[in-house]
Amino acid sequence: MARLLGVEIPDNKKVVIALTYVFGIGRVSAENIVRHTGIEGNKKVKDLNEEELGKIAGFIQKNISVEGDLKKEVSENIRRLQEISSYRGYRHKHSLPVRGQRTRSNSRTRKGSRKTVGVIRDKTARKAVKQDIHDGSKTKQ
Repeated sequence: MARLLGVEIPDNKKVVIALTYVFGIGRVSAENIVRHTGIEGNKKVKDLNEEELGKIAGFIQKNISVEGDLKKEVSENIRRLQEISSYRGYRHKHSLPVRGQRTRSNSRTRKGSRKTVGVIRDKTARKAVKQDIHDGSKTKQ
C-alpha cells in the first residue's frame, strides 16, 4: 500500500478512486488533482513511481486542506457556532439534526436510542416507582 499524507491508499485501485481514501478529498477533488498534476487517472496506484506520488502529495499540501487540519477547522467552526448561541450551534450542542430534518419520527442516529416516557404497565415496577417518589418527598422535608 502506498502512503500519501499519512494515509494508506490501496494499491490495486485507480488513482482517482484511491485518492478519495484521504479525508477531505472527494471524487471531484481527486479528478482535479489528477488533471493538474498531469497523471493519468486510470492508472493503478501500484504503477505510480515515487516522482508521481510526490507530485500528488505536493499539490494536495499546497492547495487542499485535508485530514487533521480539516477536522480541526470543522470542529472550530462548530465551536464558534455554539459560542455565538446560533440556532445551528444549539442543535449541535443538543445532538439534534442541524439542517432542518424532522425529529418527530426520524433522526434516531443523532438523538440516540428511544427513552420511554409515560405509562409503566408492570404493576410491580409501578409500585417501585411510586415508592421512590414517595420516599424522595419525605427526605426533602
